[in-house]
Amino acid sequence: MRKIKFSKIVGSGNDFVVIDNRKFLIKERNKFAISVCDRKFGVGADGLLLLENSTDADFKMRIFNPDGSEPEMCGNGLRCIIKFAYDEGIKRKKKLTIETKSGILRGEIIGEEIKAELKIIGNYKLNIEVNLENKKIKGHFINTGVPHFVIITDNTDKIDIINDSRNIRYHKIFSPEGTNVDWITPENEKTIKIRTYERGVEDETLSCGTGSVASAIISYLLGYTKMPTKIIARSGEILTISFDKNFSEIYLQGKVITTFKGHYFEKLIGEKH
Repeated sequence: MRKIKFSKIVGSGNDFVVIDNRKFLIKERNKFAISVCDRKFGVGADGLLLLENSTDADFKMRIFNPDGSEPEMCGNGLRCIIKFAYDEGIKRKKKLTIETKSGILRGEIIGEEIKAELKIIGNYKLNIEVNLENKKIKGHFINTGVPHFVIITDNTDKIDIINDSRNIRYHKIFSPEGTNVDWITPENEKTIKIRTYERGVEDETLSCGTGSVASAIISYLLGYTKMPTKIIARSGEILTISFDKNFSEIYLQGKVITTFKGHYFEKLIGEKH
């Protein structure tokens, strides 16, 4: 059995196990993520973040979901790993570059808040109709590092987020990757309430960085809101989304806290309980 040092870091309600993996302590990343993210027998988290070496940026971020899958990006995860790198003395500077599967992105520490850059991947598509068994749901598709289907609703508190989102997440028009699903209510021209169902977690999360960015951009394109936009996450925390008119610079900003640090005791192959 080996002892692995970790930090538990939360970005606006999205919680992560974060580990310095520059020496490749974690080799079977997918299996380890399944184990350590388990909320009964592991540490418990919405995802595993591994900080690794990069030849092109200050460091590389690898993100793994609780089911072991590896998404291309995670907005709140990016903010959390920036805090981790600074707090652990890995990179003691307030402005950083991070290599991700979505490219090299910029991050900045601003007081108690972390600001991170995101990008739109490919083309967004407005007014898509998804046919479910007993209803039709209209939404808007955009990839902000990972795919999101954004649905405008009058009241986010009254939606059946699990069943409807799960049916949309696995719908054939989003295959084979599937999609995250965001339900939003623009409250005024500056504020949006959001609930997000995340693939890989396969449940609602208290916050989603890429989903918040996706929702702010879609709401702006539809004329509901202006930028910068305040996103009220399910956790009650507020994220600020800012971007230019060409979406060439997109930023996600909000609070990040380290809740605790510890050691995870990993059972090695062949060991008995």
